[in-house]
Amino acid sequence: MRKRSWIAGLFGLAMTWQVSAQDATAVKYASTITAEDLEEYLTFLASDEMEGRDTGEKGQKMAAEYLANFYEGLGLKGPVDGSYFQKFNLSSVSYPQVSLNVGKQKLNNNEDFIFIGDADMSKAAKTDLVFLGLANEENLAKVDIKGKLVGLWAIGSRAQTVVPEVMEAGAAGIVIVTMEGQANFDRMANWYKSLSGRGRLGFEQPTKQEPIFLVSSDMMSKLFDTPVEILKEAAKNNPESIKSQKVNYQVKKNTKVVPTENVLAFLEGTDKKEEVIVISSHYDHTGIDSQGRVNNGADDDGSGTVAVMEIAQAFAQAAKDGHKPRRSILFLNVTGEEKGLLGSEYYSDNPIFPLENTVNNLNIDMIGRIDYEYQDAEDQEYIYVIGSEMLSSHLKVINEYNNITYTNLKLDYRYDAEDDPNRFYYRSDHYNFAKHNIPVIFFFNGVHDDYHQHTDTVDKIEFPLMTKRTKLIFHTTWDLANREHRTPVDGSNTRGER
Repeated sequence: MRKRSWIAGLFGLAMTWQVSAQDATAVKYASTITAEDLEEYLTFLASDEMEGRDTGEKGQKMAAEYLANFYEGLGLKGPVDGSYFQKFNLSSVSYPQVSLNVGKQKLNNNEDFIFIGDADMSKAAKTDLVFLGLANEENLAKVDIKGKLVGLWAIGSRAQTVVPEVMEAGAAGIVIVTMEGQANFDRMANWYKSLSGRGRLGFEQPTKQEPIFLVSSDMMSKLFDTPVEILKEAAKNNPESIKSQKVNYQVKKNTKVVPTENVLAFLEGTDKKEEVIVISSHYDHTGIDSQGRVNNGADDDGSGTVAVMEIAQAFAQAAKDGHKPRRSILFLNVTGEEKGLLGSEYYSDNPIFPLENTVNNLNIDMIGRIDYEYQDAEDQEYIYVIGSEMLSSHLKVINEYNNITYTNLKLDYRYDAEDDPNRFYYRSDHYNFAKHNIPVIFFFNGVHDDYHQHTDTVDKIEFPLMTKRTKLIFHTTWDLANREHRTPVDGSNTRGER
């Protein structure tokens, strides 16, 4: 770490010595990025007419057409055999019948429990519900879980880790607690309820017979007729002390194909045109909620999408005036981010331009608002920067230099920590480039009360601040696109799978 910081520091000094003034050409085209344009585009993309831009639905497709027409109007190329659309199919999986009965207790789906697994059963299964608590070797030696539904106390653990371990040990299924408090569970249950009619989107996969039920800590207490505090202690030391319960459950599954598309626009470079910089955002959102309200997604991620549009417009105008970038630029608006980074995963697995020639990804996801941390601050001109120094010792320095030279925002790195409990690094589309060792920057304004709510509307966007943030990204892109050498990949990906 010290060595990399030392190299970055020398690199920054070298840049300071070599370039002491603003690039007048870059400033000229950055000035075409305006709050008025951003507001105009966002007012349309985040309107009720778009119906929340849910992946595969009417509004998402209307938004895709809007973006394609915009890029065509700029004279940018459609790089997918002449098209602006990278089309692919997702699979929508729904579970129209899910039942879980423990002893004499009949539980309600998306109220008392949430089904988070996968299964398709022709008839109900009957077995015992046993309490394992923590999924470690000591507990597995004390509790017979084979063929049983297993109660896990996984607060502080990742379900993606503990679930496979228990299933591989012979469990028939799992009832799991991952969070404290009924209120947290209820919020998640309401969200799942709103999705239940549409199904879960993902790439087609064979059915796994893994019935997994998420419950609150209070519900786990009721199921085993044991106080929460006693369950907590038993989870660590003596899970066998908790009496098993009779249980029956059944899951039925439906699957349908959902076509969707990423939107791509391409500006070819000059002498380094084989090298590509990707500017990305996701243009999908979460659709209409269970109460019929449109989740407009103005900040998430209408703000990032219109920022990509304005940056594209600035580069397109520069190219028309004879100032094409040396490297090529791909403007990439992906679908399916809200369903699990699906559009960017599809692109990175099926790239239009070779990944070895992809120099950087600058990803923009929520840059239109002020978050909890800064809502009462005297200086609110900030942006969170995530991932910029993990893979390249140069990228963070380049971004900081352009900020000092042109925009003077506060660059906040608090969420760039590997142990960030919010796991923001894993929650947007840059992840699917970084996993292929492409240096990335994720620009982000943080969360607020309207995050993933129907109240995330255009009237709450801070357009002057959003304009400044967009200009920073433009200047960093301009620099990366025109410098002599591409950013080296001299770091290692220290952050594992999602």
